[in-house]
Amino acid sequence: MAKYIFVTGGVTSSLGKGIIAASLAKLLQARGLKCTIQKFDPYINVDPGTLNPYEHGECYVTDDGAETDLDLGHYERFLNIPTSQANNVTTGRIYQTVINKEREGDYLGKTVQVVPHITDEIKRRMMLLGNSGEFDIVITELGGTVGDIESLPFVEAVRQIQWELPEEDCVVVHLTLIPYLKAAKELKTKPTQHSVRMLSQEGVHPNVIVCRTEHPINAEIKRKIALFCNVKPEAVIEAMDASTIYEVPLKMLEEGLDVIVMKKLHIEKFNTPELGKWNDFLNKYKNPTSKVTIGLIGKYVELQDAYKSILEAFVHAGAINQCKVQIVNVHSEHITADNVDSQLKGLDGLLVAPGFGSRGVEGKIEAVKYARENKLPFFGICLGMQMAVIEFARNVLGYKDAHSTEMDVNTTHPVIDLMEAQKTVTSKGGTMRLGAYPCEIAEGSLAHCIYQTQTISERHRHRWEFNNKYIDDYINAGMQTSGKNPQNGLVEIVELNNHPFFIGVQYHPELKSTVENPHPVFVGFVRAAKDFSSVKISSGLTEALV
Repeated sequence: MAKYIFVTGGVTSSLGKGIIAASLAKLLQARGLKCTIQKFDPYINVDPGTLNPYEHGECYVTDDGAETDLDLGHYERFLNIPTSQANNVTTGRIYQTVINKEREGDYLGKTVQVVPHITDEIKRRMMLLGNSGEFDIVITELGGTVGDIESLPFVEAVRQIQWELPEEDCVVVHLTLIPYLKAAKELKTKPTQHSVRMLSQEGVHPNVIVCRTEHPINAEIKRKIALFCNVKPEAVIEAMDASTIYEVPLKMLEEGLDVIVMKKLHIEKFNTPELGKWNDFLNKYKNPTSKVTIGLIGKYVELQDAYKSILEAFVHAGAINQCKVQIVNVHSEHITADNVDSQLKGLDGLLVAPGFGSRGVEGKIEAVKYARENKLPFFGICLGMQMAVIEFARNVLGYKDAHSTEMDVNTTHPVIDLMEAQKTVTSKGGTMRLGAYPCEIAEGSLAHCIYQTQTISERHRHRWEFNNKYIDDYINAGMQTSGKNPQNGLVEIVELNNHPFFIGVQYHPELKSTVENPHPVFVGFVRAAKDFSSVKISSGLTEALV
């Protein structure tokens, strides 16, 4: 039977529960245990699919088509295993399930209440993965902060699970903040004491306390926290700020987080942690031999979490290339034909990011034109690929009003059009083309060179597609449709024949990049940017000598 670990948070939000959960899972996995992580979010949205990126950051998509919280991206990047629909549950999904059951008469006319009906459904979902028989450990991260009204049913469900399961099958890890007061030059434990007391008042007592801090916590402070929070001193774990999230597992290993958790779970036989690949990645990441500057053209650049998976994919690809990737955020709304040269000058590569709606698309089109004409390595993802198709139609094919029907329903050249299956869709939530779909790649293409195979599977999240009525026009003018879905002919990849590196993909490759398996398109793009930078530096030296 699986054992369960619950990760809660106190004092403030954004402490990094997801990173702590992923780091603990990585350490347990490195010791030979089969682990998975799930996230329970307290908001009433059924999933994050309809949330604005400014509200919630990126929407992460799994192979089976679930639109989920971005923390699932951390789980996959750390563990190198895919997640699914079962790994992310919201209050909205819980209530939707219970209400549907009530409408169908499943409760036999009884009054439906938060306890036991809502909490029972939460418990069922919490233990679903554990009951599958696939995992030794199931880690559940509870979103929000202890004391939030919307989190109470989740905390109550954890209390009941703690009561129902044997003591050695359930551990609660509480992440909290130890603030440093500059005026007093002291670390303060009182917020942590209050947070633990508040959690205990709800009937849940933490077994391990992880303390986020900017300064080291000495033995005296650990003893004080242990005394007033009723845990052993060795169960108080220091979590200092790290230079990269990928250092956190090693810091938790030094603190013994995995060992104290395994002791609490009565796991006596375990291996020495195997972290060779992880350490090799960190060594390459920290010791780059070159540097490139990549322009990220997007319309949510004010919030880095909106492009979290893209930024992490660049970290992975940079490390394998032993190259520091410096990202320059460029807001697409600020790019015009008059200033595009000054906005993008000095870059070694250009990525046009995904998104929805008409805001900022003309700036993205100008950026694509700049990359195409200046032979600058280009990578377009989803909407970025569609902008490359539109730019080519306008400036090479001569279709001056070419556009996507998402932005202009009256265009006479709809080179990007709504997918046939989407034309009857009225509900917005969970109705896009979602999840993993196969793609066949043309032999001899840039994509084939990158992937080294002709059949791939990638994750999607879109409604509009390349209009196949124009395929011959593009091929004759030099844009190759090098990847297609074998079932419906949907164009998945476009590339230019007369360009050193120009590729656009309809899918989201960033969602499959992990520490151990950096995504090949990102790896190839960074390599192309390195080559471009080397030529640029060489040309500059030659000019200086002349």
